[in-house]
Amino acid sequence: MKRLLIVLIVLFSSPVCLIAGNLPVVIETRNTCLVYNVDSKNKLVQVYLGQKVNNYSEYGKIPSKGEAYVSSGTTNLNEPAIRMIHNDGNPSLELLYSGHEVQQVDDNVSSTTIHLKDAVYPVEVTLHFLAYKEQDIIKSWTEIVHHEKKPVELSHFASSMLHFRATQYWLTHFHGDFAMEMLPEENRLTNGIKILDSKLGTRADMYQTPVFFLSLDKPSDETSGELIAGTLAWTGNFRFLFEVGKHDQLRIIAGMNPFASEYELQPNEVFTTPALIFTYSNNGKGTASRNFHQWARNYGILDGNESRMTLLNNWESTGFNFNEEKLTDIISDASDLGTDLFLLDDGWFGNKFPRVDDKAGLGDWQANQEKLPHGLGYLVNEAKKQGIEFGIWLEPEMVNPKSELYEKHPDWVLRLPNRDEHYFRNQLVLDLTNPKVQDFVYGVVDEVMTQNPGIAYIKWDCNRMMTNTYSSYLKDRQSHIYIYYVKGLYAVLDRVRAKYPHLPAMLCSGGGGRTDYGALKYFTEFWPSDNTDPVERIYIQWGYSYFFPAIAVCNHVTSWGNQPVKFKMDVAMMGKLGFDIDLGKLSDSDKTFCRDALKLYKEELSKVIWYGDQYRLVSPYEENRAALMYVDRNKQNAVVFSYTMHNRYNDEYNYLKLEGLDPNKVYKVEEVNMFPGTKSKCPENGKSYTGDFLMKSGIKASSYTPLTSRVFRLIAE
Repeated sequence: MKRLLIVLIVLFSSPVCLIAGNLPVVIETRNTCLVYNVDSKNKLVQVYLGQKVNNYSEYGKIPSKGEAYVSSGTTNLNEPAIRMIHNDGNPSLELLYSGHEVQQVDDNVSSTTIHLKDAVYPVEVTLHFLAYKEQDIIKSWTEIVHHEKKPVELSHFASSMLHFRATQYWLTHFHGDFAMEMLPEENRLTNGIKILDSKLGTRADMYQTPVFFLSLDKPSDETSGELIAGTLAWTGNFRFLFEVGKHDQLRIIAGMNPFASEYELQPNEVFTTPALIFTYSNNGKGTASRNFHQWARNYGILDGNESRMTLLNNWESTGFNFNEEKLTDIISDASDLGTDLFLLDDGWFGNKFPRVDDKAGLGDWQANQEKLPHGLGYLVNEAKKQGIEFGIWLEPEMVNPKSELYEKHPDWVLRLPNRDEHYFRNQLVLDLTNPKVQDFVYGVVDEVMTQNPGIAYIKWDCNRMMTNTYSSYLKDRQSHIYIYYVKGLYAVLDRVRAKYPHLPAMLCSGGGGRTDYGALKYFTEFWPSDNTDPVERIYIQWGYSYFFPAIAVCNHVTSWGNQPVKFKMDVAMMGKLGFDIDLGKLSDSDKTFCRDALKLYKEELSKVIWYGDQYRLVSPYEENRAALMYVDRNKQNAVVFSYTMHNRYNDEYNYLKLEGLDPNKVYKVEEVNMFPGTKSKCPENGKSYTGDFLMKSGIKASSYTPLTSRVFRLIAE
């Protein structure tokens, strides 16, 4: 296994509670170690990142390879992690090591704090690391503070800097567009700089998702290869910079995008960056993904080890065209289907400017009296009568120009002086840098909840990126807008969670525009894409599975696509199942199937899918089929999904070799979720095999009929 040589900001596991640490700084998880030391000039350098070495004392013998947090203006001419202009005009920093502390937070988490100081100017930079032992995850971020008499300017402020040495570097990133999210692309990095970034303001993602794999020496696959997988916990502009220089050395600089964001840092103000979250694997991408899934369920998403509600949404069956009677019927349908919740989507609000389309009403969060004469409370009670919960759609960060809110507070929107307003989905962005706007946005949520106390779920949407990027509130601090907006959003969400700590909530942003762990810590789940065609969803959900656990990914059965309802159901079962379909248009047999499939999912499959380890078996990008499976942590139960897509004449599919099973246990194989009146054609159905056999020989899981699917349940005997 080739050693990974890296410079970074790190974590350390220590048996002590809080100590001033000795050198070298050793940060360890279950399988990974990151080591820092100090060179002869008292600069912090990183010497190792890779698989743990058995002999702890040998870490001190590793030679230094690179400066941990490069500053601009001195002798290091590489891309800097930090650039500061002092109040006297000096554009340089020289950061020297001044100490570090190690704290054992609990049995699983350890904290390392490394202090750097400038020898001349009163500037301090603190590198923070949290190491999650069992999940093999390291989380790193930076704090910057100065004690000069006047403000200084920060123009670069990385969360983390990493240095690598290998013979080749292969970068996998995920790009896309609306309804085409998370398309993987892998390229070899050559000399020069490669940048992945966004400048969307209100969201991290539309064209580029803030995640990456960096493979060393050769491309990695699911089960082999040495790599780092990383993501930035930030719901705004981000940047990953990959710089390959001489001697095959590579540097990664990760953090907020410094684009148009020069920051005036006041004396004694602490500037805190978002966290880079990363994992190391020498067993390919599958191990890295499972590390992220386990970390996310325990630390990254709200209530990640708790249950989830299945739901029926009205959007695709009604759009804006509904009334109280129609919604009452849909609530009854949701109960009859067996879902836990009915979710009322866009269109329920606005009176002076009724929300009858997307051109008006956004910002006026009062129930429309014509559509809902008895208010939301009536629908909440109707849902209760049917034995299910009620949820509501909100987009509190946005406003239509045709609204009472805009009439009263035109100064609350982001818009450029002396320029025409630019609309996207006929709406504008509210200025969340303004504390009054933050109060309003929090009040939208709080008033809906307090006036309708039975509401049990929120879908929080954000359908627009930031243009017209000017804040009348910030005045001469316009370069702070991208940073302050996100921090204002987090301030609102902190208040919401302080009052409603466990309210289930879906994060949506015109599809998957906010798939980042900065926002997801406030939400139980997210909407990955407005494209719900099941074939397209196989690809989209496949992409998200690299970094996000199944319990967090909302997959709905809808009217998109002409595939059989069984195929749609099997695709949606890959994660957190829901429905967004007019049940009245389904045949009786399709309805019966959906009802039975939902019952099976809730009672027998969901726990394995939500909390189990995921194994991607056959990629849709490599064959005309796809397959993946989930195995519970005790290796007693497994669920296998197999999808045949647009196969060609005479395609021959090999037996599907399973993964993650106990080789010594005997498992009964059963095909489940069959359409009424059909029988399994899998020769292994109903038979028992050892885990060893199933992983080495496999099962005949794939059909030869296009747009068909199979689901298998394995139970250890």
